[in-house]
Amino acid sequence: MSQEDRLEKTNRINLLFDFYEHLLTEKQQTFLKYYFHDDFSLGEIAAEFKISRQAVYEHIKRAEQVLDMYEEKLNLLQKYDRRMEELEQLRQLVLTAVVLAEDKQNMITILDRLQVYE
Repeated sequence: MSQEDRLEKTNRINLLFDFYEHLLTEKQQTFLKYYFHDDFSLGEIAAEFKISRQAVYEHIKRAEQVLDMYEEKLNLLQKYDRRMEELEQLRQLVLTAVVLAEDKQNMITILDRLQVYE
């Protein structure tokens, strides 16, 4: 797996984690946080919890599968991505529309607030 693929996977897992964190077990949450958020190695996590690297790997893989299952059923990440694309399209339309500059800025401010309240 290339560095770019790993980064893309890490970003996706982190986004899924943001949406579905509270649906995971405490152990799954902890291992995913250590591995994906804090960039701990399997060995470092294993040492911290006094279990084998293989056990850590299996916990992380299972948690990833659970995240994928929730996304398959609920599509929160997919909906979020679509909303972000639509907001950007709207932002571009506002910027190119014949509107007073002040009104354009007010519209952009509102769009930015919409992004925050997802």
